[in-house]
Amino acid sequence: MILWFGKKKDKEKARAIGREIEAEEAKRAEAEALKQQLEDSAAFQDAMGREERAEEIQEQIEELEETLDETPPVEPTIPAEPEPEPEPEPEPEPEPEPEPEPEPEPEPEPEPEPEPEPEPEPAKKQNFFARLTSGLSRSSNKLTEGISSVFVKRKLDDETLEELEDILIMSDLGAKAASRITSNLAKDRFDKEVTDQEIKIALAKEVEDILKPRERHVDFADGPKPRIVLFVGVNGSGKTTTIGKIASKLKDQGAKALLVAGDTFRAAAIEQLQVWGERAGIPVMAKAPGADAAGLVYEAVEKAKAEDLDLVLVDTAGRLQNRAELMDELSKILRVTRKLDPEAPHDVILVLDATVGQNALSQVEAFRHTAGVSGLVMTKLDGTAKGGVLVAIAHAHDLPIHFVGVGESADDLQPFSAETFSRALVGLDG
Repeated sequence: MILWFGKKKDKEKARAIGREIEAEEAKRAEAEALKQQLEDSAAFQDAMGREERAEEIQEQIEELEETLDETPPVEPTIPAEPEPEPEPEPEPEPEPEPEPEPEPEPEPEPEPEPEPEPEPEPAKKQNFFARLTSGLSRSSNKLTEGISSVFVKRKLDDETLEELEDILIMSDLGAKAASRITSNLAKDRFDKEVTDQEIKIALAKEVEDILKPRERHVDFADGPKPRIVLFVGVNGSGKTTTIGKIASKLKDQGAKALLVAGDTFRAAAIEQLQVWGERAGIPVMAKAPGADAAGLVYEAVEKAKAEDLDLVLVDTAGRLQNRAELMDELSKILRVTRKLDPEAPHDVILVLDATVGQNALSQVEAFRHTAGVSGLVMTKLDGTAKGGVLVAIAHAHDLPIHFVGVGESADDLQPFSAETFSRALVGLDG
């Protein structure tokens, strides 16, 4: 307490001295300013020729200077602070007692291992009708939406028949097939009120009537041995995949087959057929890309005869129907096989891609003329709204339809059923 009061008194003295210094300095500053003013005035009077007045002012300046000399600037005198009394040294604190070591925590018991979750049951695969219906959904939606927009308790008169015919043509059934269907519908139902559901049922029956004569299942176990089957078609139609799927089915049925990679123009086609052969456990005969395809087929047939095989399935190079030189190469393969068997090839199957729509009709014409096509396979029905083109082909060409494909797996290629296809195409349940 005493120390703090002493400091407070010293501070008050210092502040008082400071105030005195400030007052003296203010007076001195005023005197200096006055002196400057007098000097300026004396100079002015002298310049104006007023010598007497200038002398008077000079005397005032001298008196002011004497006054300034007598009062020198005040120096501050701040009393020194008394040294503080030394504080007593604190007594040393006793050393803390050592803390007892904590007892080790017991190790946690291991958690029991979780029971393994039961594996989910594999989803049941749809039957083929369901897969076909799903695959044809784009085609059937296009057709049924048009029908539903026209037939809502309307009479089947000339106007509605014309609208229906347009819908069928736009759904790729073709003009001739569409005209036949609408003419037959008009015979029994003309000028009668019909619903869209009644039209769908009648339409499915008419489509089935066109397709039914073309429904022909092929039995590769029949006929000569080895049975030589050529697969033809344009690039991208699904030939190689179709051969692989058929080979897989034949292997399951106990057939002894040989696959021939006759598409020597594309290394990818050779590799793809070899993959299918490995999956099915069927040997594949192939040569380097660019090899003579006809010579390869000749050697394959000789091998099949020597080893008493049941089937020779030949993949051929994809070719456009309007390329004469490529179609001539296909004719060469046919001639070579007939040197070993006059009846060969026993089947020439044209693989068609449903996504090309009406262009499939011209493909059938060209390959039928050049290669003597004996049957059809329609693939990629799941990737297009043009599935109705199969009706147009069936109406125009008296060719068996052996298989249809609606997916990538072997089970997605199934024997053709006119009734199943017709109901799926118009969106009816099985």
